[in-house]
Amino acid sequence: MKSSNYMRKLVFLLTLLFTSVITAQELNCSIVINAAQTGRQNEQIFKTLEQSLNDFVNKTTWTDKVYKPQERISCGMVITITERDVDRFNASIQVQSSRPIYDSTYSSPVFNYNDKDFNFTYVEFQNLTLNPNQFDSNLVSVISYYVYIILGIDADSFQKNGGTEYYNKAKNIVNVAQGQNSKGWNPTDGQQNRYQLIDQLLSPTFKEYRNVMYAYHRSALDEMSKSPVRAKERLVLVLNQFKRMHAKRPNSFIQRIFFDAKSDEISQIFSEGPNVRITELVETLNRVSPNNNSKWSKIKF
Repeated sequence: MKSSNYMRKLVFLLTLLFTSVITAQELNCSIVINAAQTGRQNEQIFKTLEQSLNDFVNKTTWTDKVYKPQERISCGMVITITERDVDRFNASIQVQSSRPIYDSTYSSPVFNYNDKDFNFTYVEFQNLTLNPNQFDSNLVSVISYYVYIILGIDADSFQKNGGTEYYNKAKNIVNVAQGQNSKGWNPTDGQQNRYQLIDQLLSPTFKEYRNVMYAYHRSALDEMSKSPVRAKERLVLVLNQFKRMHAKRPNSFIQRIFFDAKSDEISQIFSEGPNVRITELVETLNRVSPNNNSKWSKIKF
């Protein structure tokens, strides 16, 4: 009898453990629907869509890893709907994510991108589910794609090339979505879209981006609380790596992605606290990211 009770308790505990693993949440994501441009922002369908997307992203199991609540990735998506025709929507999506810095309360922005080619169909209360090898809807595909981009960039910032498995999943979504008459998935859709983003993330031609993402955070920012001078000196060396990538492919899309997320942070880091030699760095920044010259001019020597 005691053995039977013990086995029941053991099965119960294992069930709880297994359930906690398979329902582990990787993201702490806030998704907002902005329908002001339609003139009908108070319609219930927009509220339903917003809730459905938040549930889909935050309750889906995206990886085989277990994330503690404090380890969940902070991110956000703002979907701005410009037109609605029954179940067809024209929109853009702004995607952002950040990463905590060791021994601080600061979260460093790692991704900030506005995708303007986001058109989809949606029927209220439509079931949203992840089917990586099947194109169910452009809505699910685009959201899932950016979830894997967020996971990949976060993993790259903690481990060198740690995001490859997630980038491959994003690449698979691109492959499945091609030929579905939705913009952003094909190489012919322009130089700055979902296809180009994942292509450059996985290309050896742009390996400096991923090297920088790792070293910038682990070798520099995570060490800032211990030694600001040493961390800044490392940051100078890290950012100077972009000279090599810029020499191969000037003004690349992935390089712009990096500075869209990091330009304000870089300017602030080198305008406060202890001074380090940054003459070469400022020259590099002006060369590789000229769109942010006004920010680089604020850096104090």
